[in-house]
Amino acid sequence: MWYNASSREYPLNLVKETMTGENQTTQTKICPTCGTRLSSNATRCTVCGTVLVDAEGKTGKDRTVPEISLSLPALLGLIVLLLAVGAGTVYAVFQFTQPAPQSVSAPTLTPSITPTHTMTPTPSPTATLEPTATERPPFEYKVAPLDTCISIASTFNVSVQSIIILNKLPAACDNLVVGQTLLIPYPTVTPTPLPTNTLDPTQQAEAACEKLEYTVTETDTLSKISANYGVSAQAIRDYNGLPGDIIFPGQKLIIPLCERGPKPTPTPTPIPPYPAPNLLLPTDGASFLSLNDIITLQWASVGELRPNEAYAVSLIDATDSSKGKFVAYVTETKYIVPEQLRPTDGKLHIFRWSVLPVRQTGTNKETNEPIWEPAGAVSAERVFAWASK
Repeated sequence: MWYNASSREYPLNLVKETMTGENQTTQTKICPTCGTRLSSNATRCTVCGTVLVDAEGKTGKDRTVPEISLSLPALLGLIVLLLAVGAGTVYAVFQFTQPAPQSVSAPTLTPSITPTHTMTPTPSPTATLEPTATERPPFEYKVAPLDTCISIASTFNVSVQSIIILNKLPAACDNLVVGQTLLIPYPTVTPTPLPTNTLDPTQQAEAACEKLEYTVTETDTLSKISANYGVSAQAIRDYNGLPGDIIFPGQKLIIPLCERGPKPTPTPTPIPPYPAPNLLLPTDGASFLSLNDIITLQWASVGELRPNEAYAVSLIDATDSSKGKFVAYVTETKYIVPEQLRPTDGKLHIFRWSVLPVRQTGTNKETNEPIWEPAGAVSAERVFAWASK
C-alpha cells in the first residue's frame, strides 16, 4: 500500500483476519490518515474521506495514461530531420548499387551523295559523278647529270615549287648533286568536267517560242482567235491538245505567237498618174524677135511632187529638125530657155514645147544618169518663134 499526499491517496495495508467464530476469513484495509479499519473493497475512508488505493496501485477509476507533448517548431524540425536522413540513405544506396555506365562509341556515318535529277522535257543521260582521286605519296628520283629543277618538273609534269617545298630546297634550286634522291609528287589530276545538259534543236525552238495565255470570252470562236493573233487554228489546237474547234468561255488557251505566219507585205498604193500640166506662158504662137528677149516657159502645178519626181520640159526646133529634141528636168513650174538653143543662121525659127510629169526609177550604171519614166499625161504642145542672133 502507498499514500499520495497531493491526491490524498495512500497505500493501504490489507489485514487478513480470521473469524474463528464462523470459520470465515475477512480481508480489511486501514486508512492511513485516521487509522480507521475499512473493508478491502472500500475506495474512500468513511471517516476522513481519504481516497484509498490498493497495493497494486488501482483505484475505483483507472489511472491516467502518461502523455508526451512537443511544441510545433520542435515537431517540424523533427520531421525535416527524418526526411533528410531518409533522402541521404536512399541516395547512398542508389550510388553504391547502380552499375557504372559503359561508354558506347557511336558509329561514324559516311555521307553519301544523292544525285539530283533535273527534270527535262525528254530523258537525258544522268551525269555520273567522278570518283575522288586518292592522294598518292611522292616517289623517289635520283638526280642525273645536267638535271635541274626545271627539267625534272617538266619531265614529271609538276611544278618547280612543289619539288622545292617537298625536298626543302633553296628557292633558287641550285644545289642539286648527281645521285641525290629527290621526292617527286604525283601530278595533280584535273577532274574531267561533267557534261552540261543541252537542249536539242526541238527543245530550243520550244523554249524560244513566244507564248501568250488567253482567256476565252463568250463571243470568241477558235477561228476568230486565230485571225486576231495571226496564228493558225491547227497550231492553237496542237499547243492546247484540243480535239476540235469547240471552246468554252473562261477556258485558258496558250497562243503560240512563234507560229504566226509571215505578215503580208503591204502592197504599195499605186500612185495615180498626174494630170497633164496646163501651160501658161508664153502664149501659143508668141514671137521673140529682140536680141535681149529672155524666154521663160511657165505652167500650172499638177500637185506636190515626191522626192523622186520632176517635170520633163521638151523643146524641138521645128525649123531645123537636125538638132533633135532637147529635154530638161526641173522641179519648179518654170524653165528659162538656155541661150545656146537660139538659132544662129539669121532666120526665124519655130520651136515646139511641152511638159510631162516624170518619176526616177533608177540610175544608169554607165553614164550615172537618172532613169526617168512618165508619171502622168503630157501637156498640150505650144509653139513660139525665136529670131536668130
